[in-house]
Amino acid sequence: MKRQLFALFSLLGAFTLGAGTAQAAGDPHWTETGTAYTDTLGGGQGLATRADGSLLYRGLASIPLDLRIKGWNHIGDPDIARGHTFDAYQGPDTATSKMFAVTTPAGKRYEYVHQLNPGEKLNNSFAAVSPDGQWLVSGEWGGQTRLQVFPAPLLNPATPPTGGDLKEAWQITLDKPVRDIQGCDFVNDTRLVCASNDATGTLFPEIRPLLQVDLPRALDGRPVTGSVTSLFALPQRSVCTGTFEAEGVDYFAGSGTLRVEMIPPGVCAVATAVYSYQQVTG
Repeated sequence: MKRQLFALFSLLGAFTLGAGTAQAAGDPHWTETGTAYTDTLGGGQGLATRADGSLLYRGLASIPLDLRIKGWNHIGDPDIARGHTFDAYQGPDTATSKMFAVTTPAGKRYEYVHQLNPGEKLNNSFAAVSPDGQWLVSGEWGGQTRLQVFPAPLLNPATPPTGGDLKEAWQITLDKPVRDIQGCDFVNDTRLVCASNDATGTLFPEIRPLLQVDLPRALDGRPVTGSVTSLFALPQRSVCTGTFEAEGVDYFAGSGTLRVEMIPPGVCAVATAVYSYQQVTG
């Protein structure tokens, strides 16, 4: 049944409008190479690529029962680093903390809880680990001029080895405000790509843009300012009408593949579209 559903959405997508090529004014240029679908309940919040190239998806159905009982009712866009899976969790609107769960290659899960700083929003939209495995980048909802940086649990020796308290280390200050970031991932040591669900067109000309954040140096434990560029509008193609929602983003260095999720509106929301891109020159 699931295969038939995905095949139906693939067929319907062929009759919708949208650019096949995504390109920024400068480097890099991205070209759209394909579209896949995943069930939204099990995979509509985010995705990450394992070392063997297979995909890990996260959705509301991915939250383990024991974590739900503890109040962690939302899971964000995950990341995988050194074989460890990093998940971003948040609780109800009254929450005073957020949590990162790290699952080792052996399947052991450890929970790292961050108590909110004054003025910090409770949202925990994503987890993105720096290529050296030492820093964990995350972000809040709404309008922001920063990304948060934590020592990467387990991989950074400054963190407890079996879970516990996780304090914010410092921040990436953004030179332009952003809104409703759903996921970020590192392309290299000094570049992130981030999926924004901003549909206002007030911060950037594009609706629901893919943003690029360039850093002057690799993360090293010191505050840094990132330069924000809008690359292109994420595809919003469906036979259903209504409000789309941009979700997770993943870049897999092994194949150079960038993937971004978009939940279509209405009844079409049962299947999340996963758009693939490759970086090209010229």
